[in-house]
Amino acid sequence: MRAVLFTHDREHLVLPAALCTSELVTNVHLHTKDTAMLRVRLTPTRLRVSVFDESADPPVVVRPAAGVAACWGRGLALVDEMADGWGVADGRAGRFARGVRFELGSRGEPLRGAELMPERTVRPPRTTD
Repeated sequence: MRAVLFTHDREHLVLPAALCTSELVTNVHLHTKDTAMLRVRLTPTRLRVSVFDESADPPVVVRPAAGVAACWGRGLALVDEMADGWGVADGRAGRFARGVRFELGSRGEPLRGAELMPERTVRPPRTTD
C-alpha cells in the first residue's frame, strides 16, 4: 500500500490507507480464517481498496460501549472514522464471495454518497509464478 501511494505522489494517504487496509485484512484473519484477496484502485482523485474473503456472511460494525476496554471490536468503526466512505463491495471476485471496501480522496476533498466510485466486479489478475 505504501509503495503504491509513494510511487504515485499520494504520501498524504499513506497513514489512513495503511490503517484501514490493515483493519480489513485483520478482520478476514480473525473472523473467517480464509484467504484474503486485496484489490487497489487508484485514480487521479480517489483511492479504493477492497478486501475480499470467502465468507458469505455480511460484515457487522461493532461499536463498543463508552468506557469499555476491549481488545477487539473497533476495526470497522476505525475504518468508518478514517475513510471518506466504506461499504460492502458489490458482487464477487472469483471464489471470493464477500468484499469490504473503503475510499479516500487523493487531494483532500471529502467524498460522500454519490461521489463514491461504483463497485465493479473484476476478476483478480492471474499470476504466473
